[in-house]
Amino acid sequence: MSLFEDYVRYETRRQFFRRGGNVLGAAALASLGGKLFNANAAPLPQLARVGGLPGLPHFAPKAKNVIYLHMVGGPPQMDMFDYKPEMDKWYDKDLPDSIRKGQRLTTMTSGQARFPIAPSKYKFTQHGKCGMWVTELLPNMAKCVDDMCFIRTMHTDAINHEPAICFLQTGNQNTGRPCLGSWVSYGLGSLNQSLPTFVVLVARPTNTEQVQAISARLWSSGYLSGEHAGCAFRSSGDPILFINNPPGVTTDVRRKTLDGLKALNEMNYKLVGDPETHTRIQQYELAFRMQASVPGLTNIGDEPDSTYDLYGDSAKKPGTFGYTALLARRMVERGVRFVQIYHNNWDTHSNVGGRLPDQCRDIDRPIYGLINDLKNRGLLDSTLIIWGGEFGRTIYSQGGLSHENYGRDHHPRCFTMWMAGGGSKAGTIFGETDDFSYNIVSDPVNVHDFHATVLHLLGINHEKFTVRISGLDAKLTGVEGPKIVKELIA
Repeated sequence: MSLFEDYVRYETRRQFFRRGGNVLGAAALASLGGKLFNANAAPLPQLARVGGLPGLPHFAPKAKNVIYLHMVGGPPQMDMFDYKPEMDKWYDKDLPDSIRKGQRLTTMTSGQARFPIAPSKYKFTQHGKCGMWVTELLPNMAKCVDDMCFIRTMHTDAINHEPAICFLQTGNQNTGRPCLGSWVSYGLGSLNQSLPTFVVLVARPTNTEQVQAISARLWSSGYLSGEHAGCAFRSSGDPILFINNPPGVTTDVRRKTLDGLKALNEMNYKLVGDPETHTRIQQYELAFRMQASVPGLTNIGDEPDSTYDLYGDSAKKPGTFGYTALLARRMVERGVRFVQIYHNNWDTHSNVGGRLPDQCRDIDRPIYGLINDLKNRGLLDSTLIIWGGEFGRTIYSQGGLSHENYGRDHHPRCFTMWMAGGGSKAGTIFGETDDFSYNIVSDPVNVHDFHATVLHLLGINHEKFTVRISGLDAKLTGVEGPKIVKELIA
């Protein structure tokens, strides 16, 4: 599917003839040769169309919506989901060279004289029929393990935050590529013309000890049309800047203004032929419709007390993770295709003992509420929830070590993610790491495998889901032969 072909499809008759006499020659040749364009070419994509591309989904989807919960900074897997009791015997002993295997380190720990093992200070217990071991810091989420599909053997190529987050979101460590939400918007289109197809929420953590930068390029549409970029909702005040008309401007006046802008943009399009002009027209129209739809979406005052029995009282406070989780449910309920939530401050280089309880407290009850709320409303089967960070943490301590506190550096070789709903296989514990949660023993899952599996759940064949850019068929899942992890699919 070529974005250049989109331009040709939108081209006006006047622009067609203006391109020169060679065009007429081509038309004459076409009358002799049968067809002007390649008969074997893929169907032309129709951007900015409710319903997405023709022919998609490729097969019956298991999921219609996605809620992606990204924990910015890299949660420590051995303190949360990857239970390693053997490490208690290794307290303050050096990480063996046979385990490290020469792996490169970040500059934060590469200069350390030694790498002392830091066993998790937190207690673990088994839960559910699947017997998943979960930290004591997540008592509510632990009740949901039979609804969740755990991947303990995720691994990535990146060891620093910016390229690692970019890789998880876009399938490439370099910026400028479309993110997962943009690909889904592009392929599957919108389920509600009065709300964005792809919405981004940034939750404020309770603890702000070491937050990471979160930039809009993470939800960029890259080389796709700008309409497929994530629409960021603010965590306080008006959810979107200028969602309300200024004093003295009525809805009728706003409508007349937009009609005038639309006429000017259409004149400019006929003159220049830039497809992004269509994007601008459509985004103005969406913004007008959102003036009516967004206030009702974000007005949680109509939620019953039973909602907060699920999500906890934090869901009443704008900007909290609980509030964004509740908004995500309300968005999915209203047809928002893809909701991305970022929760910061998981970069635990130090003070795991002091900071991790705050982080887990922020997400524990709201995620329990989200899973059960969607289930109670009959939406969990069609909504895929994804949870995870950009990489994991090291079993050895960064900086000082005691039984009560320690730090952990970045670790790309293995980390834990999980999914729930949307056709993922509930009650699954996939993959095994070594006793140090340092290397993968069986069933590795790389980032492109994960993306291929998510697209499959959405009814998309990742090999056929491409866009022609600079002469190449670009795709989310790269060119290195990613596989769909069938064990994760119900």
